[in-house]
Amino acid sequence: MRYRNHLESRSLAPGTINVRLAAVRRLAYEAADAGLLSPELAAGIRRVKGLKKLGVRLGNWLSLDEVRTLWQFPNAETLKGKRDRAIIAVLLGCGLRRRELADLTFDHLQRREDHWAIVDLIGKGGHIRTVPVPEWVKRFLDDWFQAASILKGRLFRCVCRSGTTWGEGMTEKVVWHVVKTYAMKLGIPKLAPHDLRRSCARFCHAAGGELEQIQFLLGHVSVQTTERYLGCKQRLREAVNDRIGIEPTT
Repeated sequence: MRYRNHLESRSLAPGTINVRLAAVRRLAYEAADAGLLSPELAAGIRRVKGLKKLGVRLGNWLSLDEVRTLWQFPNAETLKGKRDRAIIAVLLGCGLRRRELADLTFDHLQRREDHWAIVDLIGKGGHIRTVPVPEWVKRFLDDWFQAASILKGRLFRCVCRSGTTWGEGMTEKVVWHVVKTYAMKLGIPKLAPHDLRRSCARFCHAAGGELEQIQFLLGHVSVQTTERYLGCKQRLREAVNDRIGIEPTT
């Protein structure tokens, strides 16, 4: 604990402190293993917790033009192109994580309140949510289903070089590779699947979507997490509560 306080007093970044604490834990383990340190003392050192990282993870937000260009890159005349276009559409239009997309099955895709939706999706932390599916996303999915001749099981499958599907599903690494392939063509090599989820949140907000509904869509427990995805900050000039219809008239 005194070592941790010493590191904090030197105003080091949390990440640097955690790295050094990890090195001390390893050293204590090796010393105890060599008989140079009592097992009790080594266990006490290894129980010292690191610091929480309070910074905001940086990411990319795509513009509308970049998004339209991105989903048009896959060749809609090929089986792989139809699949890749559907993958990008689901990431952009539904804001799914890549693991969630890879785990999707036909059982998830249901009609609710005259609208297609991904129902009972188990996301991060085991939280269950329902995700609306826009009509344009459903059209891309139907094109893929028809071309691949799949009616049950996982929604997405691997496509071999001969242009046929194989296996009963695909991993999240395939989702990553799909996004990276077309991100290179877009000129944004560092674009990640999560950036499409982040962009979806911002487009929903720009279109007038309520913060609470965007939170439901993304499956965030905390609304603060949703706000970070939007990349927006509180404005005091022309604040949202300046003119809400209850102020005295002049």
